[in-house]
Amino acid sequence: MLARSVSLDDKYTATDGRVFITGLQTLVRLPMTQMRRDRAAGLNTATFISGYRGSPLGGYDQQLIKAKPYLDQYDVTFQPGINEDLAATAVWGTQQVGLYPGARKDGVLGMWYGKGPGVDRSGDVLKHANAAGTSPHGGVLCIAGDDHSAKSSSIPHQTDHDFMSAVIPVLYPSSIHEFLEYGLLGIAMSRYSGCWVGMKVIADTIETTAAIDLAGESRNFVLPTDFEMPPGGLNLRWPDPPLVQDDRLQTYKAYAAIAFARANRVDQVTHDVPNARFGIISSGKAYEDVLQALRELEIGQAEMATIGLRILKVRMPWPLEPEAVRHFSEGLQEVLVVEERREIIENQIKQQLFNWRPDVRPRIVGKFDEHDKPYLSLSAALTVGAVARAIAGRVLLLDIDPSLREKIAAKLAYLADRGQIARTHVPPVLRTPFFCSGCPHNTSTRVPEGSRATAGIGCHYMTIWMDRNTYTFTQMGGEGVPWTAISHYTDDKHIFVNLGDGTYFHSGILAIRQSVSAKVNVTYKLLYNDAVAMTGGQPIDGYMTPELMTKQLQNEGVSPIYLISDNPDAYSPSMLAPGVKVLHRDHLDQVMLTLRETEGCSAIVYVQTCAAEKRRRRSRGLLEDPPKRVFINAAVCEGCGDCSVQSNCISVEPLETEFGRKRQINQSSCNKDFSCVKGFCPSFVTVNGGQRKKRKGLEIGDIDIPLPTLPVIGERPWNVAIAGVGGTGILTIGAILGMAAYVDGYVPMILDMAGLAQKGGAVMSHLRIGRQQQDVTSSRIVNGGADLLLAADDIVGASKEAVTLCKPERTMAIVNTGLMPVADFVRNRDFDFKTGSVVHTIAKTVHDGSVFLDFGHVATALTGDAISTNILLTGFAWQRGLLPLTLEAIDKAIELNGVAVEQSKAAFQWGRMLAHDPHAVDRLIGEKPAAKTLADMDLRELVAHRNSHLTAYQGRRLAKRYAAFVERATAFAEKARLSDRVAYAVAVTYARVLAYKDEYEVARLLTDPAFEADLREEMEGEFKLLFNLAPPFMAGKDPNGRPRKREFGAWILPVLRQLARFKGLRGTPLDPFGYLPERKLERRLIREYETAATKVLGGLRPDNELEALAILTLFDEIRGFGPVKEAAADKILAQIAERLTTYEKTGETARMPDAA
Repeated sequence: MLARSVSLDDKYTATDGRVFITGLQTLVRLPMTQMRRDRAAGLNTATFISGYRGSPLGGYDQQLIKAKPYLDQYDVTFQPGINEDLAATAVWGTQQVGLYPGARKDGVLGMWYGKGPGVDRSGDVLKHANAAGTSPHGGVLCIAGDDHSAKSSSIPHQTDHDFMSAVIPVLYPSSIHEFLEYGLLGIAMSRYSGCWVGMKVIADTIETTAAIDLAGESRNFVLPTDFEMPPGGLNLRWPDPPLVQDDRLQTYKAYAAIAFARANRVDQVTHDVPNARFGIISSGKAYEDVLQALRELEIGQAEMATIGLRILKVRMPWPLEPEAVRHFSEGLQEVLVVEERREIIENQIKQQLFNWRPDVRPRIVGKFDEHDKPYLSLSAALTVGAVARAIAGRVLLLDIDPSLREKIAAKLAYLADRGQIARTHVPPVLRTPFFCSGCPHNTSTRVPEGSRATAGIGCHYMTIWMDRNTYTFTQMGGEGVPWTAISHYTDDKHIFVNLGDGTYFHSGILAIRQSVSAKVNVTYKLLYNDAVAMTGGQPIDGYMTPELMTKQLQNEGVSPIYLISDNPDAYSPSMLAPGVKVLHRDHLDQVMLTLRETEGCSAIVYVQTCAAEKRRRRSRGLLEDPPKRVFINAAVCEGCGDCSVQSNCISVEPLETEFGRKRQINQSSCNKDFSCVKGFCPSFVTVNGGQRKKRKGLEIGDIDIPLPTLPVIGERPWNVAIAGVGGTGILTIGAILGMAAYVDGYVPMILDMAGLAQKGGAVMSHLRIGRQQQDVTSSRIVNGGADLLLAADDIVGASKEAVTLCKPERTMAIVNTGLMPVADFVRNRDFDFKTGSVVHTIAKTVHDGSVFLDFGHVATALTGDAISTNILLTGFAWQRGLLPLTLEAIDKAIELNGVAVEQSKAAFQWGRMLAHDPHAVDRLIGEKPAAKTLADMDLRELVAHRNSHLTAYQGRRLAKRYAAFVERATAFAEKARLSDRVAYAVAVTYARVLAYKDEYEVARLLTDPAFEADLREEMEGEFKLLFNLAPPFMAGKDPNGRPRKREFGAWILPVLRQLARFKGLRGTPLDPFGYLPERKLERRLIREYETAATKVLGGLRPDNELEALAILTLFDEIRGFGPVKEAAADKILAQIAERLTTYEKTGETARMPDAA
């Protein structure tokens, strides 16, 4: 029997009790609540909401759009601004409605939203609008999203000071539970005081989901009786001379807000004891951190009495209401102020208590101690551990009971140890955000060799940690403007500037105007991707097309202008600005080379739809999904990585084989950009038509799986850390489990730590499940506080953010070890994923009974789709008794989620089955053993395998030549009393050098029936194969000067089969291909290798084994085809020669007799 009956409509329709709701949805509900209150009071009001998206408020506009049917019922209008300051100006207009004779409303509530930098740039309008005031039945609430630790911003920010300078009072909710009450308080305060009122939210509060109590919606606010209003009141009026307006603002309005706060007891003492001597003042998230810190220190009510502890919760950090501070401070010896970043409360308290007599004035400690030494951090975001250490440090200075002192000192030592773990942890591998598969930026942000670019705000900001010659960035709308000054003082003549269409529409066109005005040589690379990708794929807030963009640019004085597209035929010259040249994106490099030599401000309008938005539209049937796919013939692939170089795409993934690492295309994540085909390699095969096989999962049926013993939640919440990769459904798992806990009658709180995770970075969800709301005050799991680590990706599971939550005596871990490539693989073809180190890193921080398994492989085999991995993982954890939720509640939560319900339920059951009887699951899957990889083979197996391969490649004579050389290497190693590592290296590399992939070999491998058989395992229906080749005698050149690749239909297969039969001509005077420079190079490489290896082996000693291995394996770096291989050979052969010379000299020195 479920404890609660739940509907997804409850979050907006329920009027009492609790609702399970996200932070953003609470802000959607807020204006509806105010309108209900106004109607009940007989007022005819409306709400107007405007702002500009940005983390942590990046999804607010999307939630408002989804809730339009509910908002319409309460006359709530959402009109997004094209930027923050214009949105604020529009909200200013809501307070002026009453000045118009045709006004139909008693008042209009204005709500503005924006992230910290948006508050910064809106300072002018905030000052003007707040000075003008609000209407008595309107009011304005400014919702500001702060990012104290720059998790998803270019710089940390704190909006308090912006609001203070504009004389705007600031409210700071400590959690999602206070959003509604604080929002209503702010509106009432705004109407009374004539002030706009700010309300600060941060990721830890707004990106949470919780079961909130709606009782706060019914709170009544009283008007002050101790504040004397000036004649005419404090609300907006016209006419209103500037000095009169300013006098009203400076002399009355902030003090009216203080009086309102005092009358409604906004700031309250939440904890008190008789004879208190030590006080803590805090606000917002820091207040919840204080409460959690006291729990970590095991300071309960009895300990508070012993210490003499009193706590004041400040809900309005500025202006600080003095009477509450005065009453709180009486009798205290010391006050510790705990607040984030720069001092707001601390400085006001010092000012308010300055005139107290020294014998009764408490000591104030906060960012600095009584000796003016730094105490609490001014910069980094506060953590529970840091707050606990600060409290303990002050308490230990007091005269307290020795046993309590000893206990707190022990806790302090433990916290210091946990802090040291967090500071020193170095993860084996990092999962950094990256461009999506098929992202336009993969191509558009390239610059020619010798050029440099600058970044700005948007997805292209990520180029600053890629190999894109991109340096420095600006605020949103300032892209490229620093160059107007730099250009006067450098010999550099030109730069490229990346600018997205969202930023262009927001304010970026002004930066271009400045560059034109400054007459600098600069090329703006404007990406038109048809979406604001960074915050969720919203459309631009207005009308903009590539054609219109070219006309605007030309009218601003930009010239020349190129439009680059993957479909240039779609753009008619008549619709573009005169003189605009339209070219295919293959010509981008040539265009950039031309423009960097062109004087003045030029532009490239690069048109390609956002990859993530393409995927969304295709899944919704709004965009055609072309019946075309690209596969890599692994046998042909050399593992050179040129496909990654050309595409910069994370869907080009590693494939470990008996021949070493090759490449494969992840067909699930591929966005069909096809840039990878530009890699100079004949392994790419295009499949036109057909469709991927939908693998049928196994039916689980009504298998009777015993129910596990579920953990019991006591006074301490049950904490689950969920870790994985952005875009793979990690947050969905947190949402499902949170909803299940709510349905079960618990009080859950979820914190989603996403940041840039939607770009393939790390994402974590903190799920805390308590019996009562007071048990779950802080949304974040403290260090060492996780009961379960549910890691859908082991690399994220080994990150500092994950492992610091764990401790062996408390945390069980269920970890998916299936390989998900990281961004570094795109840049480093031989990147070491350090799988063993990753697993070890997690294992040493969790309980011995933790489970490490390739759940993705099992999920695909059982359900037919790897997308079921996360829910299967969750089912496994539940069956192991690691989640305190009933099966009925989880089923209900899956149903409410509404996505792939039956598939998800089946995957959850399969996870249970895997936990209960893994051998039965193995029997059901019944798969053949995985193919061997190079790492699986010892020297004997390797030599036998390569002998067989070389025989098929050319014949037994070549195989014997190979075997004899490896035998020599083995003999030299044995003589030097070394292991077989050197011989193994020779066996790998020499086989590669001998079996170079010429035309005969490529033809043989492309016509091998095994590839088509593998392809038909993946595809079904009617399809045609196209081979992407650059035949040496007909290739020509592509726009970048490389041999041109062409598509050849299946008709070429008989030709290739015939060609393969002529492999006997290889290396003879009759070989027509043998006279090509590439073939000559490959025959030279055989000689070079044999010569170098002979020298290395002859000088082999125990003390130079590592250098010998380095030289012998350097030849492996010469791989690929055509220009790729030739460039590698030029570079690597020079390195080999240099190292070989040093190696031989060192050997001669080692053989010299000591001087007599």
